[in-house]
Amino acid sequence: MIRYIRHAAVLCLLMLVALLVNATRVQVVNSDSYAANPANRRTVLLRYGQPRGNVYAGATAVTGSKDTGGSLRYQRTYPNGPLYAPVTGYASQTYGSTLLENAADGILSGTDPRLAAFPLWNAIAREQNPGGQVRSTILPAAQQAAFSGLGGSKGAVAAVEPATGRILALVSSPSYDPGSFAGTSRSDVAAWQRLTSSADQPLLNRAIRQTYPPGSAFKVVTAAAGLDSGRITDINAATTSPDPYPLPNTATQLTNEAGGCANATLLYAFQVSCNTVFAELGDDVGLSRMVSTAQAFGFNDKNLGIPSRVSESVFDTDMNAAQLALSSIGQYDTRATPLQMAMVAAAVADGGQVMRPYLIDRETRANGSAVAVTRPKALRRAMSSHTASLLQQMMVNVVTQGTGTNARIPGVDVGGKTGTAQHGVGNAGTPYAWFISWARPKGSGTAPVAVAVVVEDAAANRADISGGGNAAPIAQAVMRAVLGL
Repeated sequence: MIRYIRHAAVLCLLMLVALLVNATRVQVVNSDSYAANPANRRTVLLRYGQPRGNVYAGATAVTGSKDTGGSLRYQRTYPNGPLYAPVTGYASQTYGSTLLENAADGILSGTDPRLAAFPLWNAIAREQNPGGQVRSTILPAAQQAAFSGLGGSKGAVAAVEPATGRILALVSSPSYDPGSFAGTSRSDVAAWQRLTSSADQPLLNRAIRQTYPPGSAFKVVTAAAGLDSGRITDINAATTSPDPYPLPNTATQLTNEAGGCANATLLYAFQVSCNTVFAELGDDVGLSRMVSTAQAFGFNDKNLGIPSRVSESVFDTDMNAAQLALSSIGQYDTRATPLQMAMVAAAVADGGQVMRPYLIDRETRANGSAVAVTRPKALRRAMSSHTASLLQQMMVNVVTQGTGTNARIPGVDVGGKTGTAQHGVGNAGTPYAWFISWARPKGSGTAPVAVAVVVEDAAANRADISGGGNAAPIAQAVMRAVLGL
């Protein structure tokens, strides 16, 4: 009898061990796969069973949550959705999430393990922390100035702090209300369908996801290459640039809209935006040096994130001489995001240093204690400090007596560069108007802001007029907002 009891006890022990092993497999080893299974409603119900943490611009929460009373209890709200949509993106119960809502989803939803009071506590207790907070770098006054300046026109604005890379404004127009499709109702579906089928593409973040030919705004990069390479040693010395300029190995004559460009000095050519001088300069500098300079500014970088992915700005690495000449004035296949062109202006203002742009200042728990704080980081050096100093002088000259006078601010040194980029078949499309700039109070050695503005549907009678007329006033408004004027 005792032998049978012993065998039964051993069998029960083996069954208990098997049960514990299987429970461990289910709850620990395979827990992630079960949690990610679309059929598992518990994860979804838990996610929307509490308010989502908020994104802040300054002291203002630009997101919220409302209790719907449904099974997916808390739905995302956006008090001023169109203004901040290019920053927050959307968090929809039906269509997922984008931009900061996606990049910081773990913090905002409360699922990030860093929010737990003790390591591994959430995994053991199967609890969810309250949603944390994301403090963005956005300056509300600058964001509003950029949004109002575009006034619904197609285009974008990006503003950064040159010394740190903090993004102060990020606007794309036309915009949209992320709250219009945050839920699961028929109206949410209808709103999504309207937005995704719109020819204006309001869901496209033009500031970081759309690339444009930068036109004459790219001449900042070409000037930096010419000065750093030694091809230009004196910005006040006459060049040997004919007007018109025959594109190398072609019968095509490149002309200017401005006068006085034949053999113009670099300073004057930059002031009135002579195509011929900069096309020839790019050819003289050569493909290798032009590519390396463009890449030092951030072109051809496929890995830039803020933390959301930024589309790659492109400067071709394989071109003939004529194509290089056109690329050196921001045409041919050269393309850039507005954020990239803001980085170009910021590099000039910061003495040649390119800082990594970033949109999250810090992430915190619900009680405000920090989980992560972003530190400024230098990416690369675009040019020597001496070249940057000369470019600062040239950009100021554009604003004081060149094509960018609409960006003037009394008591402030403003440097800028206008641009009008042709596009479309046979350049038949309405030109894109560009203005890139920076501003610093007179007597200060630091520029608090650099801005890039592009307006897609600008009106232009000649090159650079639309940049100075349509884009420069928007940049001026943003710079004034950052300076507190």
